[in-house]
Amino acid sequence: MDPLIICQNFKINTIDLITAAALRVGSASTISRKAQLKKQLLVKPTIVKLLRTVPFESGFHFYTALGNYTGITATNLSEFAAKLKTIPMESITFHFQRNDFQNWIKYTIKDAEIAERINRAKGAQSTEDLRKEILRILETRTAHAF
Repeated sequence: MDPLIICQNFKINTIDLITAAALRVGSASTISRKAQLKKQLLVKPTIVKLLRTVPFESGFHFYTALGNYTGITATNLSEFAAKLKTIPMESITFHFQRNDFQNWIKYTIKDAEIAERINRAKGAQSTEDLRKEILRILETRTAHAF
């Protein structure tokens, strides 16, 4: 099977498709290339993941409670960090308790490591401290990727 078809099954963007095309050399060892591509796209933190922009409908939509949308949406990690700085405290509490931040980063952005780091930020701290800790994690991740 062609790596480009595999990538379409993962619902990823053009940058990832270019990465997949670069892996396609001849037709030998298709299975190993599939495994390599899957590992690269789903596990290994890359610049591509940090720059990945998802469609608006797959973006992170900030709420303060069920049915109470703030009107703020992030479609990549950079936007997520910027908007996290200004969203209401109630939104941080609401989403963090439900693991929404972690799940979006893990399953939509495909960065399990940063999602796990954010998950470990739990503790007896104020919401503002939690906001700062998540931002620190995101900034550390961005600095290590380049």
